[in-house]
Amino acid sequence: MSSPEVRRGAAEMVTAMLMSGTIGWLVVDSQQAPINVAFMRCVLGGATLALACAALGLLRRRLPWRTLALAMAGGAAIVANWVLLFAAYSRASISMATAVYNTQPFMLVGLGALVLGERVSASTVAWLALAFVGLVGVVEVQPAVLAVPGEYLQGVACAAGAALLYAISSIITRHLKGTPPHLIALVQLGFGVLVLAPFIRYDTLPATPVHWAQIATLGIVHTGVMYVLLYGAIQKLPTAMTGALSFIYPVVAIFVDWFAFGQRLAWIQVAGAALILLAAAGVNLGWRIVPQRRNASSA
Repeated sequence: MSSPEVRRGAAEMVTAMLMSGTIGWLVVDSQQAPINVAFMRCVLGGATLALACAALGLLRRRLPWRTLALAMAGGAAIVANWVLLFAAYSRASISMATAVYNTQPFMLVGLGALVLGERVSASTVAWLALAFVGLVGVVEVQPAVLAVPGEYLQGVACAAGAALLYAISSIITRHLKGTPPHLIALVQLGFGVLVLAPFIRYDTLPATPVHWAQIATLGIVHTGVMYVLLYGAIQKLPTAMTGALSFIYPVVAIFVDWFAFGQRLAWIQVAGAALILLAAAGVNLGWRIVPQRRNASSA
Protein backbone atom coordinates (compact mmCIF):
# COMPACT_ATOMS: atom_id res chain seq x y z
CA MET A 1 0.00 0.00 0.00
CA SER A 2 1.17 3.51 -0.71
CA SER A 3 2.16 5.75 2.19
CA PRO A 4 0.06 8.77 3.23
CA GLU A 5 2.81 11.03 1.83
CA VAL A 6 2.62 9.37 -1.61
CA ARG A 7 -1.17 9.57 -1.62
CA ARG A 8 -0.99 13.26 -0.71
CA GLY A 9 1.61 13.83 -3.43
CA ALA A 10 -0.59 12.06 -5.98
CA ALA A 11 -3.57 14.24 -5.01
CA GLU A 12 -1.41 17.37 -5.37
CA MET A 13 -0.09 16.23 -8.75
CA VAL A 14 -3.55 15.38 -10.11
CA THR A 15 -4.89 18.77 -8.98
CA ALA A 16 -1.94 20.60 -10.56
CA MET A 17 -2.40 18.76 -13.86
CA LEU A 18 -6.16 19.46 -13.91
CA MET A 19 -5.30 23.15 -13.46
CA SER A 20 -2.73 22.99 -16.27
CA GLY A 21 -5.29 21.50 -18.62
CA THR A 22 -7.58 24.51 -18.24
CA ILE A 23 -4.91 27.21 -18.74
CA GLY A 24 -5.56 27.39 -22.49
CA TRP A 25 -9.26 28.02 -21.89
CA LEU A 26 -8.52 31.03 -19.66
CA VAL A 27 -5.85 32.39 -22.02
CA VAL A 28 -8.05 32.27 -25.13
CA ASP A 29 -11.22 33.40 -23.37
CA SER A 30 -9.49 36.41 -21.76
CA GLN A 31 -8.94 37.87 -25.26
CA GLN A 32 -5.57 39.22 -24.20
CA ALA A 33 -2.32 39.48 -26.15
CA PRO A 34 0.01 36.58 -25.21
CA ILE A 35 2.62 38.97 -23.77
CA ASN A 36 -0.01 40.61 -21.54
CA VAL A 37 -1.12 37.23 -20.19
CA ALA A 38 2.48 36.16 -19.52
CA PHE A 39 3.20 39.46 -17.70
CA MET A 40 0.12 39.26 -15.47
CA ARG A 41 0.88 35.61 -14.77
CA CYS A 42 4.35 36.62 -13.58
CA VAL A 43 3.00 39.48 -11.41
CA LEU A 44 0.16 37.59 -9.72
CA GLY A 45 1.87 34.22 -9.63
CA GLY A 46 5.02 35.82 -8.24
CA ALA A 47 3.04 37.56 -5.49
CA THR A 48 1.39 34.26 -4.54
CA LEU A 49 4.71 32.42 -4.51
CA ALA A 50 6.28 35.20 -2.41
CA LEU A 51 3.65 34.54 0.26
CA ALA A 52 4.31 30.79 0.05
CA CYS A 53 8.07 31.31 0.32
CA ALA A 54 7.58 33.63 3.30
CA ALA A 55 5.43 31.01 5.03
CA LEU A 56 8.12 28.38 4.41
CA GLY A 57 10.86 30.69 5.69
CA LEU A 58 12.64 30.68 2.31
CA LEU A 59 12.88 34.47 1.90
CA ARG A 60 15.61 34.57 4.55
CA ARG A 61 17.80 32.38 2.37
CA ARG A 62 20.43 34.20 0.31
CA LEU A 63 21.22 32.72 -3.10
CA PRO A 64 24.77 32.71 -4.52
CA TRP A 65 25.25 34.94 -7.57
CA ARG A 66 25.77 31.93 -9.85
CA THR A 67 22.51 30.35 -8.66
CA LEU A 68 20.69 33.66 -9.11
CA ALA A 69 22.06 34.08 -12.63
CA LEU A 70 21.08 30.54 -13.63
CA ALA A 71 17.59 31.00 -12.16
CA MET A 72 17.13 34.21 -14.17
CA ALA A 73 18.35 32.51 -17.35
CA GLY A 74 15.81 29.74 -16.73
CA GLY A 75 13.21 32.41 -16.08
CA ALA A 76 13.90 34.02 -19.45
CA ALA A 77 13.33 30.66 -21.15
CA ILE A 78 10.14 29.96 -19.15
CA VAL A 79 8.61 33.38 -19.82
CA ALA A 80 9.40 33.22 -23.55
CA ASN A 81 7.96 29.70 -23.53
CA TRP A 82 4.68 31.05 -22.11
CA VAL A 83 4.44 33.82 -24.72
CA LEU A 84 4.93 31.35 -27.58
CA LEU A 85 2.56 28.75 -26.13
CA PHE A 86 -0.18 31.33 -25.49
CA ALA A 87 0.24 32.58 -29.08
CA ALA A 88 -0.06 28.98 -30.32
CA TYR A 89 -3.41 28.45 -28.53
CA SER A 90 -5.26 30.99 -30.68
CA ARG A 91 -3.53 29.96 -33.91
CA ALA A 92 -3.29 26.16 -33.81
CA SER A 93 -6.07 25.47 -31.25
CA ILE A 94 -5.48 24.37 -27.66
CA SER A 95 -5.59 20.68 -28.63
CA MET A 96 -2.94 20.83 -31.33
CA ALA A 97 -0.72 23.32 -29.47
CA THR A 98 -0.77 20.98 -26.46
CA ALA A 99 0.03 17.93 -28.58
CA VAL A 100 3.00 19.63 -30.27
CA TYR A 101 4.14 21.08 -26.93
CA ASN A 102 4.42 17.54 -25.61
CA THR A 103 7.39 16.92 -27.91
CA GLN A 104 9.42 18.61 -25.13
CA PRO A 105 10.83 15.29 -23.76
CA PHE A 106 12.57 14.78 -27.12
CA MET A 107 13.88 18.34 -27.10
CA LEU A 108 15.27 17.66 -23.62
CA VAL A 109 16.89 14.39 -24.74
CA GLY A 110 18.44 16.14 -27.74
CA LEU A 111 19.80 18.99 -25.64
CA GLY A 112 21.09 16.51 -23.06
CA ALA A 113 23.02 14.72 -25.80
CA LEU A 114 24.38 17.93 -27.38
CA VAL A 115 25.10 19.98 -24.25
CA LEU A 116 25.73 17.40 -21.54
CA GLY A 117 27.01 14.52 -23.68
CA GLU A 118 24.31 12.15 -22.42
CA ARG A 119 23.80 8.88 -24.29
CA VAL A 120 20.58 8.36 -26.21
CA SER A 121 19.14 4.83 -26.18
CA ALA A 122 17.83 3.04 -29.25
CA SER A 123 14.37 2.99 -27.70
CA THR A 124 14.42 6.77 -27.34
CA VAL A 125 15.34 7.13 -31.01
CA ALA A 126 12.45 4.79 -31.90
CA TRP A 127 10.03 6.85 -29.77
CA LEU A 128 11.33 10.00 -31.47
CA ALA A 129 10.60 8.51 -34.89
CA LEU A 130 7.07 7.65 -33.73
CA ALA A 131 6.55 11.20 -32.43
CA PHE A 132 7.75 12.61 -35.75
CA VAL A 133 5.16 10.51 -37.59
CA GLY A 134 2.55 11.90 -35.18
CA LEU A 135 3.75 15.46 -35.80
CA VAL A 136 3.37 14.97 -39.54
CA GLY A 137 -0.23 13.89 -38.93
CA VAL A 138 -0.88 16.92 -36.72
CA VAL A 139 0.30 19.46 -39.30
CA GLU A 140 -1.36 17.70 -42.25
CA VAL A 141 -4.82 19.25 -41.88
CA GLN A 142 -6.09 22.42 -40.19
CA PRO A 143 -8.63 21.81 -37.41
CA ALA A 144 -12.22 22.56 -38.31
CA VAL A 145 -12.48 25.40 -35.78
CA LEU A 146 -9.72 27.97 -35.29
CA ALA A 147 -9.64 31.24 -33.38
CA VAL A 148 -7.33 32.70 -36.05
CA PRO A 149 -7.95 30.93 -39.41
CA GLY A 150 -5.01 30.71 -41.79
CA GLU A 151 -2.31 30.77 -39.09
CA TYR A 152 -2.31 27.08 -38.15
CA LEU A 153 1.28 26.26 -39.17
CA GLN A 154 2.50 29.42 -37.44
CA GLY A 155 0.76 28.20 -34.29
CA VAL A 156 2.38 24.76 -34.59
CA ALA A 157 5.78 26.46 -34.94
CA CYS A 158 5.08 28.56 -31.82
CA ALA A 159 4.18 25.43 -29.84
CA ALA A 160 7.37 23.68 -31.01
CA GLY A 161 9.42 26.74 -30.04
CA ALA A 162 7.74 26.77 -26.62
CA ALA A 163 8.66 23.10 -26.14
CA LEU A 164 12.30 23.84 -27.01
CA LEU A 165 12.42 26.74 -24.53
CA TYR A 166 10.91 24.55 -21.80
CA ALA A 167 13.59 21.94 -22.46
CA ILE A 168 16.28 24.66 -22.20
CA SER A 169 14.86 25.79 -18.85
CA SER A 170 14.91 22.17 -17.66
CA ILE A 171 18.60 21.83 -18.59
CA ILE A 172 19.36 25.02 -16.66
CA THR A 173 17.32 23.84 -13.64
CA ARG A 174 19.44 20.68 -13.45
CA HIS A 175 22.31 22.91 -12.32
CA LEU A 176 20.24 24.29 -9.43
CA LYS A 177 19.99 21.12 -7.36
CA GLY A 178 19.79 21.85 -3.66
CA THR A 179 17.95 25.14 -4.17
CA PRO A 180 14.29 25.11 -3.05
CA PRO A 181 12.12 24.94 -6.22
CA HIS A 182 9.62 27.47 -4.83
CA LEU A 183 12.45 30.00 -4.51
CA ILE A 184 13.71 29.26 -8.04
CA ALA A 185 10.21 29.82 -9.43
CA LEU A 186 9.88 33.10 -7.48
CA VAL A 187 13.15 34.41 -8.95
CA GLN A 188 12.03 33.35 -12.43
CA LEU A 189 8.66 35.09 -12.16
CA GLY A 190 10.23 38.22 -10.71
CA PHE A 191 12.66 38.29 -13.61
CA GLY A 192 9.73 37.82 -15.99
CA VAL A 193 8.01 40.91 -14.58
CA LEU A 194 11.09 43.06 -15.22
CA VAL A 195 11.69 41.71 -18.74
CA LEU A 196 8.09 41.87 -19.98
CA ALA A 197 7.03 45.21 -18.43
CA PRO A 198 8.36 47.39 -21.30
CA PHE A 199 6.50 45.34 -23.90
CA ILE A 200 2.99 45.25 -22.39
CA ARG A 201 0.20 46.28 -24.75
CA TYR A 202 -1.63 48.63 -22.41
CA ASP A 203 -4.24 49.49 -25.07
CA THR A 204 -5.53 45.89 -24.97
CA LEU A 205 -5.71 45.31 -21.21
CA PRO A 206 -8.95 43.62 -19.99
CA ALA A 207 -12.01 45.84 -20.37
CA THR A 208 -14.52 43.79 -18.36
CA PRO A 209 -14.62 42.35 -14.82
CA VAL A 210 -14.99 38.85 -16.31
CA HIS A 211 -11.74 39.15 -18.26
CA TRP A 212 -9.93 40.57 -15.22
CA ALA A 213 -11.25 37.64 -13.15
CA GLN A 214 -9.89 35.19 -15.74
CA ILE A 215 -6.45 36.83 -15.68
CA ALA A 216 -6.47 36.90 -11.86
CA THR A 217 -7.41 33.21 -11.74
CA LEU A 218 -4.65 32.36 -14.20
CA GLY A 219 -2.04 34.25 -12.19
CA ILE A 220 -3.02 33.36 -8.62
CA VAL A 221 -4.53 29.88 -8.95
CA HIS A 222 -3.04 28.48 -12.17
CA THR A 223 0.46 29.81 -11.45
CA GLY A 224 1.10 30.55 -7.76
CA VAL A 225 -1.06 27.81 -6.21
CA MET A 226 -0.30 25.35 -9.01
CA TYR A 227 3.47 25.73 -8.58
CA VAL A 228 3.16 25.08 -4.84
CA LEU A 229 1.12 21.91 -5.51
CA LEU A 230 3.39 20.75 -8.34
CA TYR A 231 6.65 21.14 -6.44
CA GLY A 232 5.10 19.62 -3.34
CA ALA A 233 4.04 16.59 -5.40
CA ILE A 234 7.43 16.20 -7.10
CA GLN A 235 9.13 16.06 -3.70
CA LYS A 236 6.80 13.29 -2.49
CA LEU A 237 6.33 11.05 -5.56
CA PRO A 238 8.56 8.52 -7.33
CA THR A 239 9.78 9.83 -10.71
CA ALA A 240 7.79 7.25 -12.70
CA MET A 241 4.56 8.18 -10.94
CA THR A 242 5.20 11.90 -11.53
CA GLY A 243 5.74 11.20 -15.24
CA ALA A 244 2.61 9.08 -15.52
CA LEU A 245 0.34 11.61 -13.77
CA SER A 246 1.71 14.46 -15.92
CA PHE A 247 -0.26 13.07 -18.88
CA ILE A 248 -3.49 14.13 -17.23
CA TYR A 249 -2.62 17.64 -18.48
CA PRO A 250 -2.80 17.06 -22.27
CA VAL A 251 -5.88 14.85 -21.97
CA VAL A 252 -7.73 17.53 -20.00
CA ALA A 253 -6.57 20.28 -22.39
CA ILE A 254 -7.89 18.41 -25.44
CA PHE A 255 -11.22 17.73 -23.70
CA VAL A 256 -11.51 21.38 -22.63
CA ASP A 257 -10.85 22.52 -26.21
CA TRP A 258 -13.76 20.38 -27.40
CA PHE A 259 -16.05 21.37 -24.52
CA ALA A 260 -15.35 25.13 -24.47
CA PHE A 261 -14.66 25.90 -28.12
CA GLY A 262 -16.28 23.03 -30.03
CA GLN A 263 -12.92 22.03 -31.52
CA ARG A 264 -13.37 19.21 -34.03
CA LEU A 265 -10.26 17.34 -35.16
CA ALA A 266 -9.71 15.30 -38.30
CA TRP A 267 -9.01 11.62 -37.68
CA ILE A 268 -5.41 12.05 -38.84
CA GLN A 269 -4.89 14.78 -36.23
CA VAL A 270 -6.37 12.64 -33.47
CA ALA A 271 -4.05 9.80 -34.50
CA GLY A 272 -1.06 12.17 -34.71
CA ALA A 273 -1.73 13.66 -31.26
CA ALA A 274 -2.13 10.16 -29.80
CA LEU A 275 1.23 9.06 -31.28
CA ILE A 276 3.00 12.13 -29.86
CA LEU A 277 1.55 11.57 -26.39
CA LEU A 278 2.32 7.83 -26.53
CA ALA A 279 5.92 8.53 -27.56
CA ALA A 280 6.31 11.20 -24.85
CA ALA A 281 4.99 8.73 -22.28
CA GLY A 282 7.46 6.13 -23.53
CA VAL A 283 10.40 8.50 -23.02
CA ASN A 284 9.19 9.90 -19.67
CA LEU A 285 8.46 6.47 -18.21
CA GLY A 286 11.44 4.69 -19.75
CA TRP A 287 9.50 2.15 -21.81
CA ARG A 288 11.74 0.03 -24.04
CA ILE A 289 10.64 -0.90 -27.55
CA VAL A 290 14.14 -1.87 -28.72
CA PRO A 291 15.72 -4.75 -26.74
CA GLN A 292 18.95 -3.91 -24.93
CA ARG A 293 22.08 -5.42 -26.45
CA ARG A 294 23.88 -7.88 -24.28
CA ASN A 295 27.59 -7.36 -23.74
CA ALA A 296 29.74 -9.74 -25.73
CA SER A 297 31.45 -10.86 -22.52
CA SER A 298 28.15 -12.07 -21.09
CA ALA A 299 27.26 -14.12 -24.17
